[in-house]
Amino acid sequence: MLHEILLSLSGHPSPLLTADHSSPISILSPPEKALLSSIAHLSDLHCKLLAHTTTIATTHPSSICQAVATSIRSTHLAQFQRKVLEVEDGILRKDAGTVGAYNIVPLTAIVGEFSGWTRRMEWFLEVVEFMMRGSGQAKRCTGAMAIDKLCDAMQTGYMDIEEAALSLVRVAETAWLKQISSWVLYGRLPSFGKEDFFVQQILGDVVEYESIPELLPAFVSTPTANSLLFIGRSLNHIRVKGISSASSPELDLLSSHLQQLSTLKFPINTANFSRVIASIRLSLSQTTLQKLLPLSRVLEILFLFREFFLLGRGEFALALITEADEKIRSRWRRVDNIGFEKRDNIGNLVVKEGEVTAILARAWAAMGLLQVQGQHAEDDDDLLELARDLMQLTIPKSNSTTHSKAIATPQAMASTPFRNLLLSVPVSLMLHIPSPLDLFLTPADVQTYSGINAYLLSIHRAHLRLTDLWKITALRRDHPSPPGPPYGSSTIGRNKVRTQRSRAKERSEAMRSVWATSSAAVFFLGETEAYLQGEVVQGTWSGFKNWITGETASRPTSSKSNAEDEDDIWLQAGREHTVKTPTHTHDPQSLADAHRRYLSALASSLLLNTPSFTDPLYHLLQQVDHLVALVYRVHSIWQSLDLEADEGVVDAFSDFHKEEKDVKEQLVVIASRVKGAIEELVKCLRDIDQEKEGWDNGFAELILGEEGAYIPAKVGRVDRLLMKLDFGGWFDVGKRDGDMVRDGDSDYEL
Repeated sequence: MLHEILLSLSGHPSPLLTADHSSPISILSPPEKALLSSIAHLSDLHCKLLAHTTTIATTHPSSICQAVATSIRSTHLAQFQRKVLEVEDGILRKDAGTVGAYNIVPLTAIVGEFSGWTRRMEWFLEVVEFMMRGSGQAKRCTGAMAIDKLCDAMQTGYMDIEEAALSLVRVAETAWLKQISSWVLYGRLPSFGKEDFFVQQILGDVVEYESIPELLPAFVSTPTANSLLFIGRSLNHIRVKGISSASSPELDLLSSHLQQLSTLKFPINTANFSRVIASIRLSLSQTTLQKLLPLSRVLEILFLFREFFLLGRGEFALALITEADEKIRSRWRRVDNIGFEKRDNIGNLVVKEGEVTAILARAWAAMGLLQVQGQHAEDDDDLLELARDLMQLTIPKSNSTTHSKAIATPQAMASTPFRNLLLSVPVSLMLHIPSPLDLFLTPADVQTYSGINAYLLSIHRAHLRLTDLWKITALRRDHPSPPGPPYGSSTIGRNKVRTQRSRAKERSEAMRSVWATSSAAVFFLGETEAYLQGEVVQGTWSGFKNWITGETASRPTSSKSNAEDEDDIWLQAGREHTVKTPTHTHDPQSLADAHRRYLSALASSLLLNTPSFTDPLYHLLQQVDHLVALVYRVHSIWQSLDLEADEGVVDAFSDFHKEEKDVKEQLVVIASRVKGAIEELVKCLRDIDQEKEGWDNGFAELILGEEGAYIPAKVGRVDRLLMKLDFGGWFDVGKRDGDMVRDGDSDYEL
């Protein structure tokens, strides 16, 4: 019987322990059954642990879980097996601690020898089953989950469990640290267990990496995770681009970095680990990366974003809008020239990729013409040449997987499709990130800039299109003068003049509500654009630029130089946009983190993360386009009617009187929609102004533990915009019953 017990404890199931002893004629007494049940339970635990650890060590995708399972089997289960052999040796030697008088071995003595193992074996089985099944939410157990569970087990209060957990934590964290070493020291993903590593490669045209927070242990803070990602990306970039050499500084620092990693104690402490990674990051930044990516290059690309993506250079936005509108008009002229029998395939006339590229090329040509004419003759405008080389206007492909994960912006920007307004297809202004700027910029940053550009460009475009309506002089001022004598003195001539003036008066009355609504929309868009550009974008950019360059205030200048500069606005613009040599230096990761905070604050201040504002604004911009199109259409119809009435030119294929009636009815409806959209937007702005907690997002965050870290300044309060929009009660919701608007000194109904 003793032989069977020891064999079963060694991991060999025994019929003596597994048999059913509940029969009344059983040869075992109740106390013996109770003792054997505890032995059977321990034997069952040992057998399950042997089977499960073998399975995990050979098939589990996580190298950390494999290391833990192997440690349980080779260390703790082997220690239990040695305990079985010690008990057996004591029986064979007739040790008095085990063997009693007359060579009798009490069953209670054997059970007592293994009483301290039951709790530990149960805990081992719990850990092993957790690694096999995961968190219970139909997802596998990762190495980070295993480390966190083992660290939590160290706080159970049982000394034996704490010691076992500590030994397994050392094994798990050592395996995890080996993966980290491959990434931090060489910029390579681990050769085994890539799926379990927190850095994942994004599939796409450009090699890019992202950090998966779920695959990180709890002792790794978010700033440390960003540092880990930055270090590996930088080393990988240097290695892939072939920049490093045998005598490169990063190879000289390899032994130093490895020594710093070896100073970590187990279990790894959050503060110590953060200190080591920060030291490695700064060491790498101050040697290799500052030479590879000087701060002047970072400032140059930031100025490019400010000038062209954030509309700092207004002539570029104007050229792009002009060329896009001309392309749309040319497409519709082609449609008008197509015969009626061939218009079934009109869907094939959408703007294509090559035409979108040509629009940007013509915009660059217009910019070059301005430069030749002397608007930027003070310098060679290297920034324009850099933008011409790097910027692209593209049609995003919905089925493309390129950067499918990287396009997630650092802030939750609203999904309002402003990029659909420039052309008949969604287009995005993008930038190719050259090496080594990809150490600082990510595709997600470019996507954020592209979204902000589409937002600002749409507002600017609507404003320009509305103001262009005032260039149609015939619609605003048409008072026909009488023809010269003798025809003007005749009855027919006077009647013709009366008819023309009556017609002009009728048309003027029909257009009064349109002009009033257009004036209000121009005022709203102009003030909104001035607020977004003059206060939000410029204020946020100035704070960020001053943090980079270390400037706290503008340098004093003499009154004479100020007077001279005021006479030359292009010289002022050139000085403002010249890339200055910074007086302060920042490592690339600090710059990248500050840049993301800058983008987050900018998007928040521009209300781009507020769908309750962006959606009504998008609706207003659509209605403005519709209103402008109808105004041009009614002008064309009236020109045709004038030719028909005055000159006798008749178009037999068109009924201009019916078209005039339809368009005038649509003008009233669309003007009312524009008015309602502005009222809704003003109401949204008032609601946003009252929501103090939502307005402070992105600004109240303090970067603890980093002296001199960039904190976005609070700029652009909504109440400042609201004060400017409170004009004359045009769109006061309380006066809707009268439905009156004011145009100059006269009141009239819409």
